[in-house]
Amino acid sequence: MAEKSIIIFDTITFSKLNSFLKKGKYSRFIVLADSNTINECYPIIAKSCSIIQKADILEIDAGEAIKTLDTCKELWETLSEAQLDKNALMINVGGGVVTDIGGFVASVYKRGIDFINIPTSLLGMADASVGGKCGVDLNTLKNQLGTITQPKAVFINTRFLSTLPQRQLANGVAEIIKMGLIADPKLVKAMQDNKTLLDILIKRSVALKMAIVKKDPNDKGVRKILNFGHTVGHAIESCFLGTKEELLHGEAIAIGMFIESLIAFDKKMIKTNELQTIVDLIKPNYKVIEFTQEEEEKIMQLMLHDKKNKNNKIRMSLINKIGSCKHDVEINISQIQKAFKTYHQIIGA
Repeated sequence: MAEKSIIIFDTITFSKLNSFLKKGKYSRFIVLADSNTINECYPIIAKSCSIIQKADILEIDAGEAIKTLDTCKELWETLSEAQLDKNALMINVGGGVVTDIGGFVASVYKRGIDFINIPTSLLGMADASVGGKCGVDLNTLKNQLGTITQPKAVFINTRFLSTLPQRQLANGVAEIIKMGLIADPKLVKAMQDNKTLLDILIKRSVALKMAIVKKDPNDKGVRKILNFGHTVGHAIESCFLGTKEELLHGEAIAIGMFIESLIAFDKKMIKTNELQTIVDLIKPNYKVIEFTQEEEEKIMQLMLHDKKNKNNKIRMSLINKIGSCKHDVEINISQIQKAFKTYHQIIGA
């Protein structure tokens, strides 16, 4: 049976983190943060949590480009040179990139040391830091190397969100929209009304995700529905990685949900009004890109590397109504091409 994570909402101070670290009786603490969170977020945590002030600090560059095995190798070498033992704890402070790398590094070092996540982005709080998926990219292919290893705990403190620009907030909202579309029509309604406090939306998104993870911790069945929008979305993200048009994860996933919903509509899995709900949630709130023929072909090639594929055939998780999703739906290239054509018509390209 998979080990469970403790999800702790600690929105005032980090007193609960202090208590957790005291009880753990760890030999060492290692904080992993990026060049942004080490300056903006770590001092806030350290002010309220005296124990974390004793931690060794590992700093990496910010951004998706750092999610490589080379980065992991440097971190593993640093941990080894510091003679870090099996009873140490890694504390990942940052967005999805930091928690992905930190969890992977911890899960492999000496066959696994404990780690916790302190997400500082909305994307991290609502999705990336919970569920236990850790990993890095392989060249431009998203999350091709990794493990499913649960953090000992995830500490969610929404005070960090006040430091984020609107683009980063929208980046995280995309994953909350996804959770509603696959599992909770009430959450979709709350997103449409735009009146529910962000703290409540985050808690609901996390609760929905963890309920799915509990049913299928190793991603063999129902957990695959969490990848709605990600077959197309990850390919789009990879296509533009390192270019001047580079997209944030949530921005790419928003377009991925748009296009995959068109495929679901074409397969008569969702109705016209349901498709319209999805378009209305995404089109006004995210940059919708006009893809060239060359980009479209590259995106489809990248989809062939998706982890859900089987026997060289593309498999997607597609919604079959608002709040419900089917996994392992086989899709052919002509269906994807048709969806891209309809997508361009809808966005007016």
